[in-house]
Amino acid sequence: MNYDDWAKTVPSVITADALWKVEAYRIALLLSDLSWHDATKLMKDKRTLDLSDQLYRAVGSVSANIAEGYSRGSNKDRARFYEYALGSARESRNWYYKSRFVLGDVISDHRLGFLTQIIRLLLTMIPEQRGRTLHEEQTKYLTNADTELNTLLMNIPLPA
Repeated sequence: MNYDDWAKTVPSVITADALWKVEAYRIALLLSDLSWHDATKLMKDKRTLDLSDQLYRAVGSVSANIAEGYSRGSNKDRARFYEYALGSARESRNWYYKSRFVLGDVISDHRLGFLTQIIRLLLTMIPEQRGRTLHEEQTKYLTNADTELNTLLMNIPLPA
């Protein structure tokens, strides 16, 4: 199953909502589904049992905060929840990095790619809502291979 196949399985009550147009939300929902499989695998190893809960909660928080922010009436309130989503995406990236020994490099790199894409999108969305740029250390989130990476990420088969 690839991204397009997965998107077809999302209930119409979600896809009919204007929130579905927010790319970061769609990717976060997909990642949330994938993290269920990852957390299940991490639960089987007693050394990573606690990590599985942290990972699943952090990943789930990304789409939840984007949805919450999207429903806010003021740009300032939207930005605040998008910032929470950004924090959760970074936390999720931390948990995926720590789980790489159990999940394997291919799965970890795949999920880290999605999280990096979400982070990039949020780093664009937040200043637009705030009407100013973020005061954040300069980090290169964009690479020359972004188009190739995006194509690769969207075409990797998903767990059944």
